[in-house]
Amino acid sequence: MIRINLLPEVYQRKARTPVKLMVAVAGVVTVVASLTAWLGWLAFGVSASVHSELAVLQTEDDGLRPQVEYHKSLDAESAQHRKREETLAQITASRISWTRKVDEFVDVVNRGGDGDRHLVWFDSLNVQQTDGGGPKGQTGAGSLTASGHSGSDNFGQVANFLDDLEDSTFIEDFHPPAPPEGSETLNDPELMPALVWAFPLSIEIKGRDEQ
Repeated sequence: MIRINLLPEVYQRKARTPVKLMVAVAGVVTVVASLTAWLGWLAFGVSASVHSELAVLQTEDDGLRPQVEYHKSLDAESAQHRKREETLAQITASRISWTRKVDEFVDVVNRGGDGDRHLVWFDSLNVQQTDGGGPKGQTGAGSLTASGHSGSDNFGQVANFLDDLEDSTFIEDFHPPAPPEGSETLNDPELMPALVWAFPLSIEIKGRDEQ
């Protein structure tokens, strides 16, 4: 049905926007504005915060990197020194202390009781030492040789000396000595001692695998 309003324009009702439509439009505008603000905050606020934190972390990394490299170099140097110490410890453990050995040898010589058990002295003491890695089948690491004398008419005292030497701590780094042998070099009743026997001493040094 067609309605025609014949009232003058002054008396006609003005058309109004429905309230529901206005509420809906206002809601949509609010949501859009909120989303726009949230997206703007993400785009600028969060991004700026992330970039700021990244800059701080980058600065810390730039400061820590030289320290890390220095620490790595110290670790490498420390490992090298540890390897040297281990090598030196192995060498020291396998090396014979000749000062101690000479002291032990002199102690055995002096324990003869002025001829009660033996009376010996030596003209020379020579040591030839190798690394213990000689020809195949040779396990020794050198030898100790000496030119000895026994001042007694009893040649058994040479055997006594060798027995005392074998029972001492001196022999720990050596193989047992050979059976006694010698020759008479002096027989003069007017001298003290009147009879002197010359005997050789030759003992082989143990190799690293035998110690």
